Amino acid sequence: MKNKKKSIRELDPFLEREREQYDHPLPSREYVLQLLAEQGVPLDEDALCELLQIQPQERELFSRRLRAMERDGQIMRNRKGAICQMDKLDLIKGKVQGHPDGFGFLIPDDGSADLTLSAKEMHKVLHGDTVMVRVAGMDRRGRREAKVVEVLESANQRIVGRLYEEHGIQFVVAENRRISQDILVAPGEAGGAKAGQVVILEMMRQPSKHAQPIGRIVQVLGNYADPGMEIEIALRKHDLPHEFPKEAERQAKHFPVKVAAKDYAGREDVRALPLVTIDGETARDFDDAVYCEKSRSGFRLVVAIADVSSYVKPGDALDKEALNRGNSVYFPRRVIPMLPEELSNGLCSLNPDVERLCMVCDMQISTKGEIKKYRFYPSVMRSHARLTYTQVAAMLEQPDGAEARQYAAVLPHIQNLHALFSVLLTAREKRGAIDFETIETQMIFNEDGKIDRIVPVVRNDAHKLIEECMLAANVCAATFLRDHKQPVLYRVHEGPTPEKLEAVREFFKEFGLQLGGGDVPEAGDYAKLLKQVKGRPDAALLQTVMLRSLRQARYAPDNEGHFGLGYEAYTHFTSPIRRYPDLLVHRAIKAVLTGKQYKPHEKWDVLGEHCSQTERRADEATRDVEAWLKCFYMRDHLGSVFNGTVSSVTGFGLFVTLDDVHIEGLIHVSELGADYFHFDATRHQMTGERTGKRYRLGDRVCVRVVRVDMESTKIDFQLEDEPVAKKEATDLDAGVWGTPKSSGKKKSTGGKSRK
Repeated sequence: MKNKKKSIRELDPFLEREREQYDHPLPSREYVLQLLAEQGVPLDEDALCELLQIQPQERELFSRRLRAMERDGQIMRNRKGAICQMDKLDLIKGKVQGHPDGFGFLIPDDGSADLTLSAKEMHKVLHGDTVMVRVAGMDRRGRREAKVVEVLESANQRIVGRLYEEHGIQFVVAENRRISQDILVAPGEAGGAKAGQVVILEMMRQPSKHAQPIGRIVQVLGNYADPGMEIEIALRKHDLPHEFPKEAERQAKHFPVKVAAKDYAGREDVRALPLVTIDGETARDFDDAVYCEKSRSGFRLVVAIADVSSYVKPGDALDKEALNRGNSVYFPRRVIPMLPEELSNGLCSLNPDVERLCMVCDMQISTKGEIKKYRFYPSVMRSHARLTYTQVAAMLEQPDGAEARQYAAVLPHIQNLHALFSVLLTAREKRGAIDFETIETQMIFNEDGKIDRIVPVVRNDAHKLIEECMLAANVCAATFLRDHKQPVLYRVHEGPTPEKLEAVREFFKEFGLQLGGGDVPEAGDYAKLLKQVKGRPDAALLQTVMLRSLRQARYAPDNEGHFGLGYEAYTHFTSPIRRYPDLLVHRAIKAVLTGKQYKPHEKWDVLGEHCSQTERRADEATRDVEAWLKCFYMRDHLGSVFNGTVSSVTGFGLFVTLDDVHIEGLIHVSELGADYFHFDATRHQMTGERTGKRYRLGDRVCVRVVRVDMESTKIDFQLEDEPVAKKEATDLDAGVWGTPKSSGKKKSTGGKSRK
């Protein structure tokens, strides 16, 4: 008896996979593409359905699958509506990246070189859109130029911006300068907003070849200079989640205020251990506590971390929102937490004199700073003191002082921590970790919520000892999970790219210096070179060039090591209240301790990319807010003269960071003098063609503030001939000579210290 001939649907090589996922499986995407390739010509949807024996009751579902394949750039419909294979059309799928000057770029999904989009092409799209393009030729600089064929997905549904009105026509200018098109407000859809106000606009029509985008105003945020408006704008400009979903709020409120005794089960009781938290003055979420004792062989270091994973379970409402946020965001004077306050400042925060659930990393460290043994265990603890960096520094400097007397019970353990810190610091140097000297600043605000002054944050030994304790615990977490073959997100920091390595070596040749390590330098090679340049008058320049040669740290499941810290494996374990990767690490450690393996709902590489992206998003948002606040501050200093340092050199001018106030502005190339100046990226300098005048990264200059643009958050300087001399500061700010600043009663508040 002959075998029954299979139908065309049964020939689908992915049929079994589809059957596992769906009760009524459709032809797989791969099979649709295979059949289109076999046909060799575009097919209309009816012909494709007939070929694949799609039944009438399946037609809508199959049409939906085809639309999804279109969005993902697998197929495309031509002008006649026929379905085409993308690889036959020579089209490229990617994301649009707008430029404030009106042109843009296409960032291909396949990782190939970017294409340019002219201002004309950018009129059809908005920044962030997913599009299909065709290579249209080469631009004047020899780069591939693209022509938009189709918009697959519009990225902007709501836009924050300012409302303007000209000749009776209302339009919104987006705060995101990469969206350079003005968006028309539909007649009668202004929502009561007045010209100049900051608004949220909902898109009604996306841009096209022949039409401008149109929207309606759905919310008025307020006036541009209102206190806190800069944060409201940043939240929406960068799509930062800032309101918890109702279900997440309900879940957070359901937790008890205190830890229940029944939750102690299966945990080691370390409440008698004099653990303390050490944070900044304004911190409210305490996720780490430390204790140290000395022994003949070295030290015992206990790092206790808030056990957030006991409360936030995989897939629940809090977990979904924590993943969505990725991390807490710290603005000046305001925090957007990853978890609701009931957890972040309450039940999970290691507040003093209350029981808290925690995960402990208990380490034995030798007198040479080597971690000999460690173990992880869930426990219940009780913080014996909430200390600040300032208090701990005072206790260490003056063991008989007031702070030391107040905290006499924990003073010996603080001194043990400091002794351990000295040992770990020596081990760090031996390991070859890179230790760049950078200046962090803090904004001090007045009663109106605007900057009163900007001061450098002095990192004392208390900051550094906590940092070393956290590094030790993080390394143990990475080693523990790696050795148990438990997948996790590592904190990956790769060395320089070949291109950047070549550039930095060429740069240092001019100074008679050399970066060792050949084609694959190690952190120790950088550390050795840093030691060589320390104390030189051009040390800041040389350090900056070294720092910029390194890549940005990221989260990834592949352990590539941490170049800057000199670790073979490194992860984040110590801040699960404010970083989602740390929460994943806690879950992974708990799984290993119970003989299981933790598998998240998403793939590890997807989680890594998402958490890296939310971290970058937070950094960009905080930079925006700080830039706006600094511009607002500098409006009072128009015409003032400052000393400063060239902090960046570009083809269009020099960025200069001012002394004392630590604010950056631009000297445009046209302000450098009556000459043609040429930019040398390798040497980080601009050189005059006729005069030979050279401006280089790290140069000291004197500048006058000539323009402050609040809308673009840009500050312009012009060069002054002579540096200003230091004078006795009377009614002028330190380092500022020129227009006096009005005096008045001031109140200072600071932001949260971030470890």
